[in-house]
Amino acid sequence: MKFPTQRLGSYRLLLTVLLPAFFVNGALPIAAAEIKNTASASGDNVPTVNSNETTVTAGQAILELIKTADRAAAEPGDTVVYRLALKNTGVGPATNISITDTLPLGLQFLPESLQGSLTTEFGTTPVNLPPAVTSNRTVTFTYPSLSPEQTLNIVYAAVVTPDAIRGDGRNVAQESRSNIASYQLRIEQGILSDCGTLVGRVFVDKNFDGQQQPGEPGVPNAVIYMDDGNRITTDPNGLFSLANVISGHRTGTLDLSSLPGYSLAPNLYFIEGNSQSRLVRLEPGGMARMNFAVTPAYGQEEQ
Repeated sequence: MKFPTQRLGSYRLLLTVLLPAFFVNGALPIAAAEIKNTASASGDNVPTVNSNETTVTAGQAILELIKTADRAAAEPGDTVVYRLALKNTGVGPATNISITDTLPLGLQFLPESLQGSLTTEFGTTPVNLPPAVTSNRTVTFTYPSLSPEQTLNIVYAAVVTPDAIRGDGRNVAQESRSNIASYQLRIEQGILSDCGTLVGRVFVDKNFDGQQQPGEPGVPNAVIYMDDGNRITTDPNGLFSLANVISGHRTGTLDLSSLPGYSLAPNLYFIEGNSQSRLVRLEPGGMARMNFAVTPAYGQEEQ
């Protein structure tokens, strides 16, 4: 194809571009083709000058991602092996591969388990993958380049933690140029639980040490409010318990308005005991204690 000659001052520029023919057959991707480009220039008193020929290969990378795992169901304590397969079905290379994989709640990525391989027409060979980048539950895998008809295989493991039973077990992976691949893992509770039990008491502390000794009675009908909104009332002995509490840092606050005639007892040994709130660490399947010491208010001393 020749474009019309354009006069630039005393020079005339004639640009010749050779364009190949493209065609699409059904849903097949556009085939790779070479685009050759040359140019020539001439003037009134200047002989024609021809440029060198440049060639550009036209092609597009098409990435397809598949995600699988070695099991359909797991319970806390199990290890799940995931596999990602990213194939370039296009006719051009894909550079700067970056796959983001978001794990479900309760699955913890094991960095030391990461392995990679590359499948070509000659077979599958191991490759070294850069260390994965983790952010919360998102894991990012990178690789320099993937040629047409090559498949990048990524294998890694994740351990199932007790709080997984509160998740849906579904994780999603994608390369920005690929489809979204997901895998649904069925989470079973097993013998572990992500909950624990809280116990404690409200008592009259006569020596202000924060510990109940003989002769220091419990206080009935005291109200404790939990950080999740639960309201607990002590029994006739000043005891309380709460089962099926989600593990983690839990806070309980003594409602002094439920104890007319009492105030918070000062703790002479531990400063943290001088608050009407208690912070405890509750392990999955474990038990934690929070005690509250009170003393008769001024003028309300026991006879």
